[in-house]
Amino acid sequence: MDVETRDFFKDPFSEDELKKIIKMTGKKPQEMLRKRDKMYKELDFANTKRTEIQIIKLMLKYPGLILRPIVITKNKAHIGKIDVK
Repeated sequence: MDVETRDFFKDPFSEDELKKIIKMTGKKPQEMLRKRDKMYKELDFANTKRTEIQIIKLMLKYPGLILRPIVITKNKAHIGKIDVK
């Protein structure tokens, strides 16, 4: 299988790309956050209500917040630990 990798710290997502990936996962942006990331705690995500657009903007500004890996196959995106059966 051909695999293309991308380091989104060095080659960041555009807002449109990130929105497309989120849509492909079928998840909400808050479900794609790394709760152990330092910025998650500093931005007090656990106690602060934000809109989906605000969360996406923060994910773009602080890519460490984005759960990974992200695996995209055709028109579906899988994020985080993937259970292959």
